[in-house]
Amino acid sequence: MNWRSEKLLAAARDLPCQRCGASDGTVVAAHSNQLRDGKGRSIKAHDYRIAALCYRCHMEIDQGSKMSREERVEAWESAHRRTIGALFEAGRIVCNGR
Repeated sequence: MNWRSEKLLAAARDLPCQRCGASDGTVVAAHSNQLRDGKGRSIKAHDYRIAALCYRCHMEIDQGSKMSREERVEAWESAHRRTIGALFEAGRIVCNGR
């Protein structure tokens, strides 16, 4: 069973694109496409494996031909790390004791 959080998805949509910086109204919580993250046939990865990406960057990483598979994985991972950091900095993710 995959972990789901509408609040987390909504919080990610409030961020600028964590790849190109766009705040154009197209930013979504783009899920990982990696099997290790819970991705399966017709099943999205866990909601905690998201990256705030605009439409252009999301398509480029998911389906683009300008980057190799490895480059697309690294671009998504980098945007994911920035997304989680931005959510913590904005107080949208809170840890106990902090």
